Amino acid sequence: MSAPQNPSARTRLRRGYGGQASAPLRTSPIALYQRENLQHWLVLTRANSEMELSVAGRTLFDTLAAGGALFFSELVRCSGLLPSQVEEALSQLAALGLVTSDSFDGLRALLVPSNKRPTFGRNIGKRRRKTNLASIEFAGRWSLLRTDFASQPSGNGAESSARAAAIEQFARVFLHRYGVVFRRLLERESFPVTWYELGRIYRRWEARGEIRGGYFVGGVSGEQFALPEAIGLLRSIRKTPPDGDLIALSAADPLNLQGVLTPGPRIAALTANRILFFDGLPIAALEAGEIRTFATANPSDGGVTDSSVSDLQIETALKVGKLRPSLRPYYK
Repeated sequence: MSAPQNPSARTRLRRGYGGQASAPLRTSPIALYQRENLQHWLVLTRANSEMELSVAGRTLFDTLAAGGALFFSELVRCSGLLPSQVEEALSQLAALGLVTSDSFDGLRALLVPSNKRPTFGRNIGKRRRKTNLASIEFAGRWSLLRTDFASQPSGNGAESSARAAAIEQFARVFLHRYGVVFRRLLERESFPVTWYELGRIYRRWEARGEIRGGYFVGGVSGEQFALPEAIGLLRSIRKTPPDGDLIALSAADPLNLQGVLTPGPRIAALTANRILFFDGLPIAALEAGEIRTFATANPSDGGVTDSSVSDLQIETALKVGKLRPSLRPYYK
């Protein structure tokens, strides 16, 4: 994904003494982004100046700021901390969204309970393929995502220019993600960007002839802007006959526009929740382990007929999907 759906790093954290964040949880969101967009997203999501780091966390933060990307063994040597202290400090910094790792192995290692983690140094001398996958010693390098977590906005010209460039990049990514954009789509985003700011950019691009302005999506009021190629795709879809496909998507997918483009309640953007589409219309959702149908699935409301999709088909598509039997135990 080009832009993270939860870029502000508001994670659910374990709380240590004094209310300080100490570690990420399995339910903590993970943001995927293109590296060239990272600085723009960091500009739009200024870190909380009220963050409090432990002594070990502050020491490790300063070590990474001075040394750049470092392996776990290098962090232990350069910081002068014990391996267990470095691990706890990494947990805190990761939970606050201040550090990142080369791979997911680092996060997996931090999610393993401390009493189940391998003893430090036990895997030295063994082949990498035989090591414990949850060992933080082989998780790659760690580096800082940002160094301004304690700084206050200065309001100078350079900062304003950086924010303007970041908003323009967000406008471009936002438009290329959906093809057609309008004010209501911003309700799914957590970036502090207003439609007024985006509208100024889109109107400028429209004047240049780069995009189109008009009325493309029915039932949506206000300005709409679209990529030229998106308009042709919309016209072709209108001429395409329905094929009766059932498609189940995670509710964390950007295509979860239930309650935005379609009537009815919204579905929380959690990976465990799922939405089922029939010929492009949402007909059911799996939320909190329960299946419920939408108004679009009711024949009296002009939706699909009762014979089109059975309850068993809906349950199978939402709870099992089209995975091979060997992979279904992991589909939770």
